[in-house]
Amino acid sequence: MGQDRDTRNANKRVTMAAVGRMAGVSQVTVSRALSDPSKVSPDTLRRIREAIEVTGFVPNAIAGALASNKSRLVTALIPSITNVVYSTFVRSFSEHMRGAGYQILLSETGFAPAEEEALVAAHLSRRPDGMLLTGIHHSAQARRLLLGAGIPVVEVWDLTSSPIDLCVGFSHTDAGRAVAEFARKKGYTQAATVTAADERAHRRRSAFATQFEALGGQRVARADIDGAARIGEGRKALRHLLDAQGFARGVIFCSSDLLAHGILVEAQVRGIRIPDDIAVIGFGDQDYAADVHPALTTVRVDRDALGNRAAEQLLARLDNNDLVQPVTDLGFEMIERESC
Repeated sequence: MGQDRDTRNANKRVTMAAVGRMAGVSQVTVSRALSDPSKVSPDTLRRIREAIEVTGFVPNAIAGALASNKSRLVTALIPSITNVVYSTFVRSFSEHMRGAGYQILLSETGFAPAEEEALVAAHLSRRPDGMLLTGIHHSAQARRLLLGAGIPVVEVWDLTSSPIDLCVGFSHTDAGRAVAEFARKKGYTQAATVTAADERAHRRRSAFATQFEALGGQRVARADIDGAARIGEGRKALRHLLDAQGFARGVIFCSSDLLAHGILVEAQVRGIRIPDDIAVIGFGDQDYAADVHPALTTVRVDRDALGNRAAEQLLARLDNNDLVQPVTDLGFEMIERESC
């Protein structure tokens, strides 16, 4: 029964020939109008579009891709859809690509290389014209698949001198060092880090600790989180630093503003003065960072600019521009507010 129903539904699908008959043109003319509207007259294009609207005809994108060798599809892989750090640059990237006539297929990878590898394979099976990846560290098999596909790839939110194709981001190591230098210039001699389970965050943490100690600071305490950044995890991390490690004064560098926000909440509950007793520095400059109390000192990365630049670079590569700069460093900015 199910197969019979599927057959009946398939037989009822509107064809390109039916659209042509309604518009008074040939199927070839309909195909030409869909692939390149400039090749038909305005009146013919109007009649074809009216026929499509009346019939509800949906062009076969896969067939069109096979004919033109272009799918007009670009895929994007990000660790977390709900994290505003990633969703912001993906939004600007998507808007830019859609403006150029491309559709976006988006998937959430988490932070496990195996998950990303599986999704890379799944997305490549859709025959995209290009792909956006978050970060520069991928499994060996994922790299082989991407290099074998021969499509433009832009890696974002990080830097490397040897990208798969294109790279737009900033140095996480430099960001960690810059925060350490900022903290030492503010006179802090004691420090701690609170870090989520993300390889890039770990690089920032390590660079911060190394630089802080090299500049004369005491050994940096640390609280690592086995998972994603959440406000509750920030609260637990401060409890751990206070109760288990005896951290009572100094500056805490967090791998995200969410964790820093959690520390602010826990400090308020415990009557700890920010920044008099403990100072807090976040990362990401999320929309609420300036509005929490006290306002959060953090590191800003222009996420809209990152998404737009990634789209510009990818589009240039799709246009066969071999002069595209393979590595673009957008940098970062320390934003000093009341928490430090």
